[in-house]
Amino acid sequence: MKNRSILPLLLMLGLLISCNEKKNSDARDHDEMGTSHFEAHSEALEERTSVAELKKELTDDGFEIFDYVDAKTGDTILMQKYFMAFLKSGLNRSQNQKETDSLQQLHLAHLGRMYEQGYADISGPFEEAGELRGVTIYNVPTEQMADSLANLDPMVKAGRLVIEIHPWWAGKGFPLR
Repeated sequence: MKNRSILPLLLMLGLLISCNEKKNSDARDHDEMGTSHFEAHSEALEERTSVAELKKELTDDGFEIFDYVDAKTGDTILMQKYFMAFLKSGLNRSQNQKETDSLQQLHLAHLGRMYEQGYADISGPFEEAGELRGVTIYNVPTEQMADSLANLDPMVKAGRLVIEIHPWWAGKGFPLR
């Protein structure tokens, strides 16, 4: 039983690693198809766009931001509102194992698409199998957009998961460590 609860975690970890490795090569290839606004933000950061240019671009695209000067370094820190989607156990958990496995594959594919298209920055399950099942951080301008994207998840559509969205502020361009 314990191995079965680890499988989704391992699958998500593999998905995140492969998506991250693929992101750099996809970004180069994607220019031929047209760069999304969200990918443009990431590319702007990588090119060391000035804070003023990045602020203008983000506000023009509808993102909420503010900045402050770090007293220790003198650097201007740009803060952006993201949306944290908590995935919680839904009321419909009556699917058989075959249906659950299929929904899990569709769920992981959905999260992978959200990451590849630049709408989500990171996703992952919680270790305990309680009410809170996982989290996704959406990098979109509005809570309505985050909610709409999160509710496209096949696990949510099937009622196996429900979404709870919370606005969350973080430093723009700061990596996880």
